[in-house]
Amino acid sequence: MNRSPLVRVAVLALCLAASALPSLAQEVRLQGLEGGRLTDADLAQGTSIVVFWAAWSPRCRDIASRVQPLAQRWGGRARVVAVSFQDDRAAVETFVAGKAFGADVFLDPDGLLAKKYDVATLPGLLVLKDGQVVYRGKLPEDPDRVIGAAL
Repeated sequence: MNRSPLVRVAVLALCLAASALPSLAQEVRLQGLEGGRLTDADLAQGTSIVVFWAAWSPRCRDIASRVQPLAQRWGGRARVVAVSFQDDRAAVETFVAGKAFGADVFLDPDGLLAKKYDVATLPGLLVLKDGQVVYRGKLPEDPDRVIGAAL
């Protein structure tokens, strides 16, 4: 099959563009701090409330006290998880020592989950319903209002 140079360039450009977005196509599997995993399949079922935070971020120092009420209020209706963004396990273990999150903590050392769902702020909030994003943005001071409106 003899293709024109323009068609070859277009096909090459599409291939390069697709390879530049690995986080969108790559399946995400996050390791839990206490064991277990969080996968794309988990987030595709039911309702999930995901709080993104980082031990290195000064804006996340109080994250445990912000996640715990969410887990208490919404835990019966949704899967509530806290995802550590671009931290290594040791930093997360040190940060969470003595703190009660009330939700499972997962590690996203490469930021793949955050990139996949275009979460660009810390602390961040992602609400998914059957795998579809119904809210994405900064974790507000009153997250219950935002979550209730999204669901």
